[in-house]
Formats: sequence, structure tokens, C-alpha cells
Amino acid sequence: MGKIITFANQKGGVGKTTSAVNVAASLGILGKKVLLVDLDPQGNSTSGVGVAKKSLKTTSAEMLLDGVAASDAIIKTKFENLSVIPANISLAGSELDLFQVEHGERCMKEALAPVKDDYDYIIVDCPPSLGMLTLNALVASDGVVVPMQCEFYALEGLSQLMITIGKIKQQYNPSLFVCGILVTMYNGRLVLSMQVISELKKHYSDKLFRTTVSRNVRLSEAPGFGMPVYYHDKLSKGAAEYLDVAKELSERI
Repeated sequence: MGKIITFANQKGGVGKTTSAVNVAASLGILGKKVLLVDLDPQGNSTSGVGVAKKSLKTTSAEMLLDGVAASDAIIKTKFENLSVIPANISLAGSELDLFQVEHGERCMKEALAPVKDDYDYIIVDCPPSLGMLTLNALVASDGVVVPMQCEFYALEGLSQLMITIGKIKQQYNPSLFVCGILVTMYNGRLVLSMQVISELKKHYSDKLFRTTVSRNVRLSEAPGFGMPVYYHDKLSKGAAEYLDVAKELSERI
């Protein structure tokens, strides 16, 4: 049975999309059949796997609100075992439209149900907010991964996000659980990084991924080439780290 895993954080710039794209690609490299769902109107996951946003006819917006079957929105990428349901700016209006729909928080769960078991993993990339799109993703999901930048402001936002996830679990999705907290943009030479890790271990030791994702030039370059970092430079540190994250995630769920 396929597992739906959402990558979510209300704070922007924490490596959420980078993590969603590269974990999805890494799971594909490990032999898993993966569907990446772009639920961010910016469409960065879409372009990150080499799909042009301007030419799209069917996106996650049509899947959520227009009754288009998920299978009709899926595009097979050129990367191993990886497909995508893309997004572009047309998704921006969906946030408000979903509020008008009865049980609008369940639209994504219902849309993905027919294809869920066609994949080992469905990875969902959310917008940097806790609005209706992110709620849809969390209601549909088996688990959530929280990418967070290695800084103190991120720690403050993490506690609020955990409270929100707890409320969603209580009200909408009793089976939802936190697969793990993934530390990104890590620099082991900085005292700050060590302090943040120390705080995380105090409060979330059981949730923390063993692997941290370092600041990495190849990782930053890869989206500009429309590819996950493994396909940009398989020998890079970023490629190795995301493979390790994917292996650890598959152990957790």
C-alpha cells in the first residue's frame, strides 16, 4: 500500500521544496515508484524535475477543484521511477476556492485515493503557509516531514507547527504522524548550528533525522538545470545526504 508523505513548514526558505524534490528522486533511485505532488503555486517542484510550468494544461489545481482525475494530471519525468502532478500560478486562487467547498479539506485525499496504491510513495510539497492547501495535504497524508533551517527563528516556528499538526491529527486525520524533522542548511563549523541541534535533541530527539543536509553548491545549482541533485552531480555531498535521508525515511514509514 502506498504512503503519502507531506513536506511542510509554514516558514519559507527552509529547504522544503529542495527536500521534497530530492527525497522523491532518491526514493526513485532506490527502486521505489514515486509520485511527487506540487501543491505550491510557485511551482518550484515542477520546474525542479524538468517540467515547464507555462505549457501545463492540467495541474494539481484542476485535480483539486475541477474533478480532473489524478491519473490525468500525472506527468512521467525523465528521472528513474519518478512522476509528478505539476503546479503553476493557477493554483494560487485555489486556497480561497477550497473554503467554498463543503468538506474542502478532504479534496486532496479523495483525489489521490484512486492512484495511491499505484506508488510506493507519494511526496507532497506544500506552500510555505498553514492554509487550506497545506491542510489538504496533511488530511490526505500518512506522515509529515518537517524540513527546518539550522537557526533559532526556525525553532520558534517548529513548536507552533507541531501544535497545528496535533490539532489536524485530532480533528481530521487520526493516523497522521510526524515522520521526522530534517535539519537543512547545516554547517558543522558554526557554533549556532551545534546549539540548534542541541535544542532539537532536548525536545524532539525521537523525531530528528540522523542525517543533516549541509549547505552545498551543487544542491543550489541543480534546480537551475531542472533536475534533482543526484542527476546534476551524483558524487556531490548533497546527493549522498539526500540518499541517506530517503533510506532513513523508508525505515520510518
